[in-house]
Amino acid sequence: MPRYSYLEAGDRDRIQSEKTWEERQNPATIYQLLKKTADAQGGAPAVSFQILSGPKDKAETLSWRALHDKSVQAANLFRSLGVGEQDVVAYILPNANETLVALLGGMVAGIVNPINPLLDADQIGAILRETGAKVVVTLKGFPKTDVAQKAHEAVALAPDVAHVLEVDLNRYLTFPKNLIVPLIRPKVHATHKAKVQDFNAAVASQPTTLQFADSEGDRVAAYFHTGGTTGMPKVAQHTYSGIVYNGWLGANLLFDPDDTLICPLPLFHVFAVHVVFMAVLTAGAHVVFPTPAGYRGDGVFDNFWKLVERWKVSFIITVPTAIAALMQRPVDADVSSLKIAFSGSAPLPVELFNRFEKATGVTLVEGYGLTEATCLVSCNPIGEGNKKIGSVGVPFPYTDVKILQADGDGVILKECGVDEVGEICVANPGVYLGHTYTEEAKNQGLFAGNRFLRTGDLGRIDEDGYLWITGRAKDLIIRGGHNIDPAEIEEALAGHPAVAFAGAIGQPDSFSGELPCAYVELVDGATVTEEELMAYAKEKIHERAAIPKHIAIVRELPKTAVGKVFKPELRKEAIARVYNAALEQAGMNARVAEVVESKKLGLVARLEATGEVDYDAVNHVLGEFTRPFEWMD
Repeated sequence: MPRYSYLEAGDRDRIQSEKTWEERQNPATIYQLLKKTADAQGGAPAVSFQILSGPKDKAETLSWRALHDKSVQAANLFRSLGVGEQDVVAYILPNANETLVALLGGMVAGIVNPINPLLDADQIGAILRETGAKVVVTLKGFPKTDVAQKAHEAVALAPDVAHVLEVDLNRYLTFPKNLIVPLIRPKVHATHKAKVQDFNAAVASQPTTLQFADSEGDRVAAYFHTGGTTGMPKVAQHTYSGIVYNGWLGANLLFDPDDTLICPLPLFHVFAVHVVFMAVLTAGAHVVFPTPAGYRGDGVFDNFWKLVERWKVSFIITVPTAIAALMQRPVDADVSSLKIAFSGSAPLPVELFNRFEKATGVTLVEGYGLTEATCLVSCNPIGEGNKKIGSVGVPFPYTDVKILQADGDGVILKECGVDEVGEICVANPGVYLGHTYTEEAKNQGLFAGNRFLRTGDLGRIDEDGYLWITGRAKDLIIRGGHNIDPAEIEEALAGHPAVAFAGAIGQPDSFSGELPCAYVELVDGATVTEEELMAYAKEKIHERAAIPKHIAIVRELPKTAVGKVFKPELRKEAIARVYNAALEQAGMNARVAEVVESKKLGLVARLEATGEVDYDAVNHVLGEFTRPFEWMD
């Protein structure tokens, strides 16, 4: 069992009262933490990876000693390539054992920068320039993926990159696939001047003892981009102390060294890296990564329960979208080893929570965190503790959460009372106070009272100290000055048996500024009409102003890699739809060709002519709306 019971709100205060965070004297660096675990756990399994999802497919397991040695070799390699403590090693990789080696080696030698390989080359290039990366670890050309092509194209846009190290996933395949890949491998033509080497060969050439002095104390060890899907990412800075804090929480409150976790989440995101892997590293537990794409991998959902049986998994790491997909499949294996499932990244609809626990008999625990705070903030109590379904639980030990109202400069205007909604603000060892983002301008106004990180999430704290997320501050729908929380609309629609997920936003309106609209994704095989959903919304949404003006059924809602509904894409669709309807109704020979994000103006509708255009008339029609527009060249 975990070292500390975490069954109720009072446990947080009890744990804090034992020792201050500083008195706990945790390892000061990632190398110290890695060495401590390798010395203690030695030959015990640390990480397992299988490139295919079948329960009998080939897998590679690294012991803690092997992971230590490979990570030290990688650190030595990076240092030999000119990476110092303030220099950056970026990796653009799917999940694999090499990804973890690059992660740990990068943190020990310098600053590691995981990058989402699903981004396009321009976006990746922008992140590489922002972080000034010197070394990039990425894939060697491989069938059915364009990661290698995008990475080399991005490196050409980032002049500081001097070395590219390639990982060949072919080594994980068996006969005959491993013979076919070299014959059909896509050719990647580099246009940059960086030196290209094989990652595994270069790592193997290094000694397994650290060839340079470890850092003497706390420092920035990781850069994680947040956003980025618009092409303008913000880069958050994570320190050793914040990373170690996240690992300590997981290892002491969530699971123990005997646990085996399955984590089909991407290793470019803080959930998989800090919440899962750093906790596994601290506890000396075992984590399984199925397929390079995790939950997105071929057959992962179909084989998921069989993988649980294969690895005797006791702890599932998941997100609401994955839970919804799993609930559309039978539990077709022996899952008696399971103890807990931990869900994060987005609020979990109550109906989905109930369905999962009924189908699996497994306790489902919701947690909350964010990239800017290194990650963890709160979770519902583990085991038999008092879980409040729909809340994200009790703030962790050494985490102070306040619900505040603050102005643009971070001056606190009011501390909200019990159950009063305001902005969730956090102070804990994971918050790099004053320096959350690499761009100093983006830190302005980010801290309330010069202590609390402003999360941008709306929430409340109830009389028992449980935290409830009610929406995003920037997601508020403002209808004629009336604030509407999109969560009210989403929760109502999610209660319909045919609805898997819902996303509510404000669509432009010439009179009210914004009107609520909603997009829904249906459960596989379910049928319902938009008219029926509208009638359902009118019945279930008690605030008249919050009833959607428009409901659209989509095949799949746009989502981030960890399952959050990606609302900027919904806003783009709504702007184009509303503006085009207004232009058509006015008889204008113009249409919205695309909606793009401007750094200064936000979302901008770009127009193209479809015939002879009265530009003044178009300006008059669209001038009735608040969102800007411009003509394409």
